[in-house]
Amino acid sequence: MPELLDDLRVIDLSSGPIGGMATMVLADFGADVIKVERPGGDPWRNIANAPMWLRGKRSIVLDLKTQAGSASIAQLVENADVVLTSMRPGKAAALGVDYESLNAANTGLVYCAITGFGPEGPYADYPGYEAVVAARMGRMLTFKGLADREGPAYAAVQAGSHATSQAAIHGILAALIARRETGRGQLVETSLLQGLSSYDLGGLFRTQLAERYPEVFADLAMSVMPTLNYHALQTKDGRWLQFGNLMAHLFDNYLAAAGLVDVLADPDYEGSPAQWPEGARERLRDRMIERTLEHTVDEWMETFIEHGGVAVTPFQTTQQALNDPDLVLNGHVVERSHPTLGMVRQLGPLARLTATPGTPGEAGPEPGEHTKEILSEGSRSPRIAPGDVLSHPPLQGITILEFATVIAAPLGAALLADLGARVIKVEPIGGDPFRGMGVASLGAGRCNGSKESIALDLKTPEGQEIVQSLVRETDILIHNYRPGVPERLGIGYEALKAIRPELVYVYVNGYGRLGPGAHRPSTHPIPGAGLGGALMQMGEDMAPVGTTIAELREVARKFFRANELNPDPNTSVVVASASLLGLYSRIRFGAGQEVFVDMFGANAWANADDFISYDGKPPRPTLDSNLYGLSATWQLYPAAEGWVFLGLAFQQEWEDFCQLAGCPDLATDPRFAAPADRVTNDGTLKGFLSDLFQQRHADEWEALLAPQGLGCVRADSAPVGEFIAKDEHVGSNGMRVLVHNTNYGDYERYGPLTTFSENKLDLGGFPLAGEQSASILAELGYDPASIEALREKGVTWSEAPSSLFVETP
Repeated sequence: MPELLDDLRVIDLSSGPIGGMATMVLADFGADVIKVERPGGDPWRNIANAPMWLRGKRSIVLDLKTQAGSASIAQLVENADVVLTSMRPGKAAALGVDYESLNAANTGLVYCAITGFGPEGPYADYPGYEAVVAARMGRMLTFKGLADREGPAYAAVQAGSHATSQAAIHGILAALIARRETGRGQLVETSLLQGLSSYDLGGLFRTQLAERYPEVFADLAMSVMPTLNYHALQTKDGRWLQFGNLMAHLFDNYLAAAGLVDVLADPDYEGSPAQWPEGARERLRDRMIERTLEHTVDEWMETFIEHGGVAVTPFQTTQQALNDPDLVLNGHVVERSHPTLGMVRQLGPLARLTATPGTPGEAGPEPGEHTKEILSEGSRSPRIAPGDVLSHPPLQGITILEFATVIAAPLGAALLADLGARVIKVEPIGGDPFRGMGVASLGAGRCNGSKESIALDLKTPEGQEIVQSLVRETDILIHNYRPGVPERLGIGYEALKAIRPELVYVYVNGYGRLGPGAHRPSTHPIPGAGLGGALMQMGEDMAPVGTTIAELREVARKFFRANELNPDPNTSVVVASASLLGLYSRIRFGAGQEVFVDMFGANAWANADDFISYDGKPPRPTLDSNLYGLSATWQLYPAAEGWVFLGLAFQQEWEDFCQLAGCPDLATDPRFAAPADRVTNDGTLKGFLSDLFQQRHADEWEALLAPQGLGCVRADSAPVGEFIAKDEHVGSNGMRVLVHNTNYGDYERYGPLTTFSENKLDLGGFPLAGEQSASILAELGYDPASIEALREKGVTWSEAPSSLFVETP
């Protein structure tokens, strides 16, 4: 069979890793990716992971400011299927490579534009660096309290870059699928602001509900200490284990394996740990700490793995993760020879597609290595003539069945629902347990937007018969059961393949299907600890060794804050990408297949800045102990009022900053004049800049510098949910959408991760559990009497609408 995307030519006009990682995925699956570089090459080539995101591509150097460069790019675009850019709004038009200009020459062109803050609004021309966007939207306030100081803390994991890169893949593949129907290309847009929005599950919803029901939310605050389910514990040899036993049965498994099961006989420990008396909860916390100190990390892991039902992993760095057996055996680590670096160990394919697998390409090219070759190539085969504009969503007509709980897989399915797929969530009787966690199901609302829901008992013959009827018209199935469970429930791949050979069957788990962890449970803190993100977020005092209970409690508290929920959405965006790859394959070749996604692999991609190894590789930058940032020109500073984040990536930005900030002497000071000088004298420069930022308020600094294209923004204006709910820039870019829920009425939810110029999206609210059970069964031919009989037998169920809170007058 041909490679999945070998029918595509992609012109990569982007600079840096966000666009680079997106086109790397396309190249891994067979696309001919031509990287267009400025004279001198992509300025981001000097970062540590550039050898990875340059792989499998061809390079051409063009000066787009010249007539010859413009003529050459026109020649390339005439034969292209996809163009990807990462320029600030207006720059592409100035160079003649904006969508309108290129579409005029090639109406079948899918043009994906990645920006920092979106194409409209007051922040549109701010620098599109992840840290700048994260600071401005309040993400750095998520880590407030992690450092032993006031104010926001630097967000270490480049999760937004990961999500934005994947969002570009979503948009490109969805637009290509739509093009097969219409012959027309279109403009696809995404931004770091949209990508970073993936990591706020409940903040926007909570902000609105808190205004409606202030008495309910007034006293709700994040617990200082970690939940017992999600605790970090130090072992005898000074290392740390991260636990992730979200469900009650998993926590019971932990208690049994750790020799603490006696607590379950105590009436103080009845029900969920969240319901236990505080004194009882803290007594058990101390017992857990003391008990874990009795054995080494290896001894405990042997015990927990032997038990089989405990979600736990040791903390490790990203470099250590390159040798993790689950990552290696599931193909997430590959080796490629490089002409100057030798053997390079790096990320494998994004997901494992069994019929049309990805194959990472060889070493990336030198700048302009293929210029003559590319310019001498003739025209490619003609495409079908463009037809009429179809304004419906790009995935309209695609049906997805989701058998998944909590966040990672359900949110991935929700992203596909936002693109127009009909997603039917098949829930257990009583609903996805995530619906009952926390106040008002805040996170569950985000994870189930735009879906329908049917609740079924899959352990009954009737429930399995209903699912088999649904599968006959299904294009994609997504589940996150542990191995063996789908087969017991009648939804294993082989059984469903016999019913629907074209089915794209997406299996999402924690560690991957092929390694030693295949049968082990996982929740978001596990890959957070196992892939290095949590240790990075802790700063240079990574995982200190505590000696007293008080010290160990404090380190555990910090780990709880550092190991935030990003590993779930990190996985969700990969679930959506992998599903679309499988769907494209099905549409192109006519056959279904199994697709495997796992949380460890997805989070390797989120830590891609360091998930690469070669002789001479620069070490991953380390956060300072106070979590200000990575260097004097890339960190948080307190201003006269408020906090700013300063992010200057290039020499010209440094020189412009010094002029505009009123300190021109710094630019010519030999201690700071060149990048290497600033590294050598980093501490001294921090002192100068700390004093400088005390001269103005944070808002004044932003107004002075950011509109001029310099990365200096206020970092403490509002938490993410409040920023999204109230900032005018968000509204200008369509990132708030009014929808409806049966219990809550109208509310605003997040907009899509990608937008389309021709295919209009129609986003929906989230359903109650089983809200569409009756209507879906009726579609399958069940009459009202039969449906009622199924309800009485407990085969199906629907959550009753309820008035959750009393409206405030």
